Formats: sequence, C-alpha cells, structure tokens
Amino acid sequence: MMKKLFFTMLALVPLTLWAQDNTWEINEEEEVKKEAKAKPKVDEKYLKGAVPEVDGKVVFSTSINAPGKTAAQIYDILLQYMERMTKTTNQIQSKIITADADKHEITGAYQEWLVFKKTALSLDRTRFMYALNAQCSDGRADIKMTRIRYLYEEERSPQHMTAEEWITDKEAVNKKNTKLLPISGKFRRKTIDRKDFLFNKFESLLK
Repeated sequence: MMKKLFFTMLALVPLTLWAQDNTWEINEEEEVKKEAKAKPKVDEKYLKGAVPEVDGKVVFSTSINAPGKTAAQIYDILLQYMERMTKTTNQIQSKIITADADKHEITGAYQEWLVFKKTALSLDRTRFMYALNAQCSDGRADIKMTRIRYLYEEERSPQHMTAEEWITDKEAVNKKNTKLLPISGKFRRKTIDRKDFLFNKFESLLK
C-alpha cells in the first residue's frame, strides 16, 4: 500500500512542476506587457528621414492632386484658408506676403505658438516661425514649408534656433535611430505634427 502511494505521489511531481513553470511564464508575459505600456516606442514617422533637407535647408513639401479644379479655383481655396490661419488664436504675427492671382502663387509668413506642455502651474512652449508657399496649377497644388525657426524661453533666457541646427536627423535623433533626443526631439515631433496637420488640411480642402 505504501509503495503504491509513493509511486502515485511521484507521478504527480512533474505535473506540479509544470504548473509552477507555466505560472512563471504567464507572470513573465504580464510583466513584459506592463513594461511595454510603461515605455511606449517612439512612432517611426519621427525618426530618420522624417525631416528632409534640400541644399542643406529643411524643406517640407507635398503635391496635392485636385482633379477637375482649375488653377484659379485652387488658388482661391488655399488663399482663403491661409488668410484665415493668420487670425487663429495660436497666431502671433502672421500675414500673407504674396498673393499673385495671375501666377496662382501664395506665400504666407507665420508666427505661432507650439505648446509642448501646459498645466495649471507651468507652460512649456516655443514661438514657431515658418513660411508656407503654394504654387497652383490646373488639377494640382505644390505646397512647401520652409525657413523654419524657433524662439524658445523668450520670457526668461531667449534661445534662437533654426530647423537646420535643431531638428535634423543629426541634431534630434540618436545614432541608433531608435529614439528622439530629449530637448531637440520635442521640437522635431511638434514641428512634424504641425506640418502634417496643415498638409492634410490642404488636401481635404482640395478634394
């Protein structure tokens, strides 16, 4: 009887160990999930190549198709929106500097706030300056964002920076291309977000 009981207990040992090992694997999997949530990966759209340079200058550009619309129609639509932009609440000193109806070309000079963080006790933001140029032709608009500059901490210790010296791959992305650098990276992220918003807006207007 004792012998039979011994072998019965021995047969149960592997099952017990397997159950313990399985529990450990489940716990480890949960820890990995928690760690992934605690440390989200940087969106790849902000990494290497996200800030294009032309002849050493940062230039964001896009071509938007507008089938069935004439150059004059596209010009009118974009001019109306670019003028409206100068009056929105985040603008500081913005204006249209070129509006050529014959050449169907518009250029606006914009100064606005980019807000990094806002709480009841603090406000982290920068003055963001850039030019927007729209070249309109039948069925198409070519848009460029150029001459990008920043004025940071102007109330305390003003820092003037250009996009070329602050948000390029070299200045804002680590060498392994896995994350943005702490300070310049936040400027790069917000600049790309703003560019994406405007280019997407122009595209929606011309559909």
